[in-house]
Amino acid sequence: MGVLDIFFNPGSVAIIGASKKTGKIGNALLKNIISSGYRGEIYPVNPRETEIEGLKCFPRVDEIGRKVDLAVIAVPAAQAAEVADQCGRAGVKNLVVISAGFKEVGREGLALQKEMVGICRSHGMRMLGPNCVGMMDTHTPINASFSEGFPAAGDIAFISQSGAMLVAILDWSKSSGLGFSKIVSLGNKADLTESDFIRDAAGDPNTRVILCYIEDVADGRQFLEAAREASAKKPVVILKSGTSQAGAQAASSHTGALAGSNLAYDTAFKQSGVIRAATMSELFDLAVAFSTQPVPRGNRVAVVTNAGGPGIVTTDQIENRGLAMSRFRKSTIEALRDGLPEESNVYNPVDVLGDAGADRFRLSINHVLADDNVDSMIVLICPTAVTEAEKTASAIIEARRSHPGKPVFAALMGGETLAPGARILAGAGIPTYTFPETAVSVIDGMTRYSVFKEKTRAEKAERITPPGPEWIRNLFRQVKDEGRLVLLGSESAAVAGAYGIPAVPSKLAANPEEAVKIAEELGFPLVLKVASPKILHKTDVGGVKTGIKTPGEVRRGFVEITENVHRYLPRVVIHGIEVQKMMPPGTELIVGMSRDVQFGPLMAFGLGGIYVNLLKDVSFRLAEGLTRREALAMISETRAYTLLRGYRGEKPADINAVADIILRCAELVTDFGEIAEMDINPVLVYSQGASALDIKITIS
Repeated sequence: MGVLDIFFNPGSVAIIGASKKTGKIGNALLKNIISSGYRGEIYPVNPRETEIEGLKCFPRVDEIGRKVDLAVIAVPAAQAAEVADQCGRAGVKNLVVISAGFKEVGREGLALQKEMVGICRSHGMRMLGPNCVGMMDTHTPINASFSEGFPAAGDIAFISQSGAMLVAILDWSKSSGLGFSKIVSLGNKADLTESDFIRDAAGDPNTRVILCYIEDVADGRQFLEAAREASAKKPVVILKSGTSQAGAQAASSHTGALAGSNLAYDTAFKQSGVIRAATMSELFDLAVAFSTQPVPRGNRVAVVTNAGGPGIVTTDQIENRGLAMSRFRKSTIEALRDGLPEESNVYNPVDVLGDAGADRFRLSINHVLADDNVDSMIVLICPTAVTEAEKTASAIIEARRSHPGKPVFAALMGGETLAPGARILAGAGIPTYTFPETAVSVIDGMTRYSVFKEKTRAEKAERITPPGPEWIRNLFRQVKDEGRLVLLGSESAAVAGAYGIPAVPSKLAANPEEAVKIAEELGFPLVLKVASPKILHKTDVGGVKTGIKTPGEVRRGFVEITENVHRYLPRVVIHGIEVQKMMPPGTELIVGMSRDVQFGPLMAFGLGGIYVNLLKDVSFRLAEGLTRREALAMISETRAYTLLRGYRGEKPADINAVADIILRCAELVTDFGEIAEMDINPVLVYSQGASALDIKITIS
């Protein structure tokens, strides 16, 4: 049994704070549990009553004298901790805390909430809430909430951080005919979170698709694990609010400046297989589609229409979203040509013409769905004087039953004339819309989920470098002891080298003679750079000399750089001059990391050098669980990929060497939580191999 099995299917429920008064939360809770058809024992608890709704009422939960699996608490916040402790001592397994007045009201409420969590931990109880609407399971059945009414049984699990959103959706579902398996109001998420309920729904045989409305994630790592596990079994669709960049942290690196909290959520969802909805309507459009239709095998879409214009609009939408218009087999084209008027278009989109009746639609739909090159289909119907809406709807349903492995969608582009047909389709579980854009959007989401499942079936992240040596942690302590947060270039190169990242040889010189000695070790030509964490753009202050070819140039360059920096920035501390091997020109890229507050290290890849902030041609992935496939996908998503493949006669670059650097950086920043930001800009990539030229590591 799962951890939450008893939570959703308790043998007995106590309502603490139950009330006789209509309009009170405690009264609504009790009535909802009774009217939901719950078959277990129900125990109202209220010291001032002896009977409520025909049930014996107990003064305290620990005086019931029988096993209680679930307690629903609806008492003032000041009494909640005492009641929770009574529940723990009485052996209650799970709590649903409806009461408000905790973290959401300030410091005192937060302290009270922490006390509640401590009580639950000490007694081994799990808690939903506080400050929540409650929960429901239509298959138990149980309605342990104060929501108005109980939804129809279905296969959609809905988890909401907003209680108001939840009750609004429930009310809407009564008229839409939508059915749910489980409904959860998360409230303050003091103990049980979205991750717990996603995991539970993934293992629930009554749930086919998991929907979430969230405003934040309680624990990024737990969420990623839960979402990955769940997405491997069934679709997870999430609407995440709060998408503005206003909350993005101030950052000193290129990567940090490009990243933001919303981007981190986008990346987390993509990597864990979550389909992100942009609106409430999209969230439930996807829910209906996943609930009623099979997941498409691929991205090839067929369109059958009785109007040319809508067919073209739909084709544009399909291609704009990266889907593909199906290319029919020769036998399909010949069958359509034999059965349709000469003026019809028998290629995709199939135009059966405006005078088409149901028979013409039936013939076209059946031949198209039978084609192996079709993964999903949209049927467009515009009202004409001869349109047979109801008969055509029946033809669509029959064809769908004959080809159960392919999703079918309809757009009935009219109003009253087509309404009877739309009702027939909806009743048969065919998603039906007024306009085709919604159908294309839904197919896009379903296809992305299909691609995720196919690609991640047997793939696991494999480590390519051993964990870093302890001297790296000691170096970080030393840097902080010196009052620095940014490593010197030579220090960063050494750390990178420990993880097999091919860093250009670089050493720090304290004086001109030491610089000459290092130069002779490294070999000419060389580059000299000022070593100071306070100087972000060294060339702007004369802090860089390139093309150094002799010992004399090394001495002069050392002195000139020192004088330039003192002149421009007289108060900046210089730690010395870095002597670096000069590399031949290559394609300049950036590999970087910024640490997201929720999900940890966020890796970035794109064009480097001066183009980073100018073009913002960057892709992102989370370092946690990063695979080689994902690293290669990061590269392919950017315009840099065109250059790397060989542009205008240039030799292709070593893309695998770049992927190696991304993976090794991901392992480095995952192993050392002290690293707040990291930039390698540029990474020079050649036809064989790559070199990290300028490495910046910032520690927290």
